[in-house]
Amino acid sequence: MSIIEKALDKQNQSNEARSPEPAATGIPEAFEAPLSPEVKEKKQESRPPRKSHIKLPIERLKENGMLVPNSANGQLAEEYRVIKRPLLMNAFGEGNEVIQNANLILVTSSLPGEGKTFNAVNLALSIAAERDRTVLLVDADVIKPAASRLFGVEDRPGLIDLLEREKTFPEVLLRTDEPKLAIIPAGRRHSHATELLASEGMKQLARDMSRKYPDRIIIFDSPPLLATTQAGVLANHVGQIVLVVESETTPQYIVGEAVRILSDCDVVGCVLNKTKQGFGLGYYAYYGYKYYYQNDNDNI
Repeated sequence: MSIIEKALDKQNQSNEARSPEPAATGIPEAFEAPLSPEVKEKKQESRPPRKSHIKLPIERLKENGMLVPNSANGQLAEEYRVIKRPLLMNAFGEGNEVIQNANLILVTSSLPGEGKTFNAVNLALSIAAERDRTVLLVDADVIKPAASRLFGVEDRPGLIDLLEREKTFPEVLLRTDEPKLAIIPAGRRHSHATELLASEGMKQLARDMSRKYPDRIIIFDSPPLLATTQAGVLANHVGQIVLVVESETTPQYIVGEAVRILSDCDVVGCVLNKTKQGFGLGYYAYYGYKYYYQNDNDNI
């Protein structure tokens, strides 16, 4: 080991001693290997890294009609209690069937603009209010990273950088001032994003995130199913799907095509978004639920 390598190793050990990684934000096994000495040296010469802790944009969330921490009362909070309960039951073994990677939840839609990011973020915030659960929100819509923009982290390294092995898990993980919520941004644009999401590295990352911390929910905000092939690829790595459908706008045949793409998935739920009809329950595929939510200003 060279003098530089020894110094870097000693510095890493010192940093770990001062700032151990909390269990609630653990590192998947496949991505906890340190960077090479050459990469470490180059990173030391670059500008100092940004802080890995962010504040939730409370005012921006309110402007978009979304949940905010400590908003336990109100119709919106109650609506997401209805949505999250069957997902949590499936994720933590309380359902009737054993579901692989059940704590990994993909939120998607057939077309852009139906409200999948709105639902993904609200679902994450609602689960973060649980007493005994933590939640990680991953912006997997690497083409149009609406969740990253909402939280003001669109220019930070994220999922793509992690899959390219240019960043480690702690470098892309952003803790928030909501103790039970963490975020991974989409990361940089990449011409082969679909191939990265379909790679063995993504499969291994999903498996490790599911198994190493089984008390955590990981929510992926994915691209629309019919706009790109990425959502269909990601669906193979998760245990549960939430399909957001815009009420009175998305044609039935479009929804049918989206469901066909998800036909191999064990658990598929449907949220009927932007409706004024109240709410009700229904079933399709292995397991499904319809949830009627009114939000006329939801465009994300």
